[in-house]
Amino acid sequence: MKIVVFSTRFYEPDQFNAHNSGNKLEFIFSESRLDAKTAELATGADAISISMHDFIDSTLMQTLAKMGVSAIALRCAGYDNVDLDAAAKWDIKVMRVPAYSPQSVAEHAVALIMALNRKTHKAYNRTRNNDFSLNHLMGFDLYGKTVGIVGAGKIGSAFARIMLGFGCKVIAFDIAESEDLKARGVSYCSFETLLSTSDIISIHCPLTDATYHLFNKKSYKMMKPGTMLINTARGSVISTLDTLAALKEKQLGYLGMDVYEWETGIFHTDYSADIVKDDFLEILLSYSNVIVTPHQAFFTQEAVTEICRTTIENLTAVQQQQPMINEIKTRRHSYLL
Repeated sequence: MKIVVFSTRFYEPDQFNAHNSGNKLEFIFSESRLDAKTAELATGADAISISMHDFIDSTLMQTLAKMGVSAIALRCAGYDNVDLDAAAKWDIKVMRVPAYSPQSVAEHAVALIMALNRKTHKAYNRTRNNDFSLNHLMGFDLYGKTVGIVGAGKIGSAFARIMLGFGCKVIAFDIAESEDLKARGVSYCSFETLLSTSDIISIHCPLTDATYHLFNKKSYKMMKPGTMLINTARGSVISTLDTLAALKEKQLGYLGMDVYEWETGIFHTDYSADIVKDDFLEILLSYSNVIVTPHQAFFTQEAVTEICRTTIENLTAVQQQQPMINEIKTRRHSYLL
């Protein structure tokens, strides 16, 4: 079985080869993102594997089908970048990695909170220049603060357990309630209540029609002034333009982002010797109360290993015509992730 792996990162070939038992699958690695021009790389392939930054619309799905591609293996949990209706029309199986390591993303969300609050990144830079002053480094105790979670699925639940350990009051908004989280002390509430009562809000929901720009001008007006917002889910869950306005008006006190609405073509690429042609991102990076990381929340040894292992399992199931437990057939409208 021949598989073309688009958007290959430096660490992936070794991982795939290590888990490709008996070399039963033939991988062709390409650093190119999948689009209308690079699709020709899939000529002769039985399947392809794509990342979160590869987008397949109905036209591209048709192109892949005519090439003979019968399966698409996503190396991520989210699947908002694939037209599932088109996949069903052209009888192309779509699979994902649903739970590679919820802890990796949850822990990164906490890292963003701690850095924004205690300003460790600023202290690090200062002390390297022999500046040991405390000016502008004051933070606040997490203990006793109200933390709101939007999307209390696997990642949101892992995040909730960590914040409960800090002694926070944890509330959540989701269309499904977890009995385990409620038993641990998490309270469920409406989205509006979560916005108005939280000191810190962390987003852990998928991108769907219902969650697109869920955080917008109206949402920010409901928040307490100075609220901290963390997004490790999908960039388009928040409106970038409305977020910039909320920061300027100091309605939003802190912003931690591991995802960005227009990150494709920017994140996971080195532009240190070039110009990033995105004025909105550059403005965000200029704010002292904003931290942006390059979609790295998933990037732990355990998560990367699990992503490669599960992707190979998914492709092997296709090859051997076995049941595919990670196949995606319809787009869900749950806030769970």
